[in-house]
Amino acid sequence: MTTTSMSIADAQHNMRFSYLSGAPGIFASSLAWLAAGIVALQLTSGQAVIALYVGGMLIHPAAVLLAKMLGRPGAHTKGNPLGGMALEGTAWMILCLPLTYAVSKYQIAWFFPAMLLVIGGRYLTFATMFGMRIYWAMGIALVAAAYLLVVMKASPAAGAFAGSLVEMVFAAIIFISAKRAVTPALTG
Repeated sequence: MTTTSMSIADAQHNMRFSYLSGAPGIFASSLAWLAAGIVALQLTSGQAVIALYVGGMLIHPAAVLLAKMLGRPGAHTKGNPLGGMALEGTAWMILCLPLTYAVSKYQIAWFFPAMLLVIGGRYLTFATMFGMRIYWAMGIALVAAAYLLVVMKASPAAGAFAGSLVEMVFAAIIFISAKRAVTPALTG
């Protein structure tokens, strides 16, 4: 068991500073959803599933690059106790991918709502990781979008575009609020 002298408040501040409160990752994710929507319109829904999976693999590297371009480290301080939470949330999401793929084989129109539920649940943990309640609102918005897409029997393209839109809106809101908090905390 590793011990650390970093308080939870300091750890959250470090995460907010290092990753620009998560805005670059949300923005990168919104682009993956947008690409999947375009693929769904231009090619097939099955190829859109693959596009979202491939785009999803690029989210973290793109987010780190974007955070660095915006003057943030793109990495939290070694010993930050919340660093493990980010990895655990990612692992949980990856473990859900076979389930969402199985859903796509049963009913392709449910794939994107299923993914919205998975990532909506993951974003709920970001409320603790970043110390920002807006992630509760984002998680709830993604879950509500998933529900509405299923009820409305929306197309896969509509599901992908809905994911992109929700994430783009929250990326903008979080980016604006993060730019106000420019002081570094426990970096290095």
